[in-house]
Amino acid sequence: MVCAALRSAARARGCLVRTAAGLAPRSRRSLGSGPAAGGALELLGRCYPQDDYSNLSSRVLARVGRNLHNLRHHPLWLVKERVKQHFHAQHVGRSGAPLFSVHDDLSPVVTTWQNFDSLLVPGGHPSRKRGDNYYLNRTHMLRAHTSAHQWELLRAGLGAFLVAGDVYRRDQVDARHYPVFHQLEGVRLFSRRELFAGIKGGESLQLFEQSSRSARKQETHTMEAVKLVEFHLKQTLTKLVTHLFGDGLDVRWVDCYFPFTHPSFEMEINFHGEWLEVLGCGVMEQQVVNSAGAQDRIGWAFGLGLERLAMILYDIPDIRLFWSEDERFLKQFRLSDINQKVTFQPLSKYPAVINDISFWLPSENYTENDFYDLVRTIGGDLVEKVDLIDKFEHPKTHKTSHCYRITYRHMERTLSQREVRRVHEAVQQAAVRLLAVEGRF
Repeated sequence: MVCAALRSAARARGCLVRTAAGLAPRSRRSLGSGPAAGGALELLGRCYPQDDYSNLSSRVLARVGRNLHNLRHHPLWLVKERVKQHFHAQHVGRSGAPLFSVHDDLSPVVTTWQNFDSLLVPGGHPSRKRGDNYYLNRTHMLRAHTSAHQWELLRAGLGAFLVAGDVYRRDQVDARHYPVFHQLEGVRLFSRRELFAGIKGGESLQLFEQSSRSARKQETHTMEAVKLVEFHLKQTLTKLVTHLFGDGLDVRWVDCYFPFTHPSFEMEINFHGEWLEVLGCGVMEQQVVNSAGAQDRIGWAFGLGLERLAMILYDIPDIRLFWSEDERFLKQFRLSDINQKVTFQPLSKYPAVINDISFWLPSENYTENDFYDLVRTIGGDLVEKVDLIDKFEHPKTHKTSHCYRITYRHMERTLSQREVRRVHEAVQQAAVRLLAVEGRF
């Protein structure tokens, strides 16, 4: 169906419109430089003109709208509901209603301004790279994090909220990475009265000052305000992970960097003798808060990965399992109580089939994520992981060769070498055709 807004232009130019279920075009531009300008993509009821930045594959588009975090009794839904339940019980407003509103059905299509600029991500920051994100065009993309909705919700006047949703990133292929995953974000703002209530001498304390930025505070915040916000943030999140994992949990905080918080931290927990990073957080950059119209308040924000927590909590070994429709997987999470402990009982692990692929790289415009995305697009969830196992530079031509090892494993049955060979040959052909590599196979 041709989008109404572009119908006349499409007729004049022979505009190609692909729906989310459609196939990627058979040209290098589909995975390298994007579909040809002049086409359009219909997604979630809206039409988006395509340009040289468009790089969505048909397999990723097919995941849009699945909303695993909202499927009742799905393990991601269980984690989301447990977090929501905890916040509603622990944080109650004056009227007795939950303080934190929950937003788990916001569209994953956002503008690049929402995803980057509203969060102070610099223009040349690596996180903006086309090779790391899924762009509909130069102005719209599939969100790379739920933080993309922070500004609009603050602008709407909300001071405490949780956002959950699917996010999209081009990344390596292994048991812990998938181009679509799910995040949960939390934001809390404080007025001067709220933050200093109950503090001795609090009536004389201020949220803001004009000073210099340091490792511990922003230039507009007083040290007293930052210390209280940081204490409240860490206490809130420590209570959350204790609720999820149980009492006696060892927690540590690691200083880190995010463009939209300062100071910023990663939280690690000691689980079964191993330190695991579970979330990132920090004091919100005041420039973000001010631009959204909340100049008189200060706040914190955190973000966590639902797959990451579910894999730890339920001992799920492979991120592909979250997309499984196998009843043997799904029935294990149909619990009468969302807080009930459950350990995933593995399905029979079928043998892997391993094939290597080597090729000379083109002189320009090649990224490893382009190849990973190509393998995902063609092999789908048959691909367990892709490892770059060798790099070689020819001493005379100075051309570079990469060798990748692709591990194929079906989650529900045994694969034959014959059917894997068909997929692997399709990967080889597509790499030559779409990425302009020179095959060594």
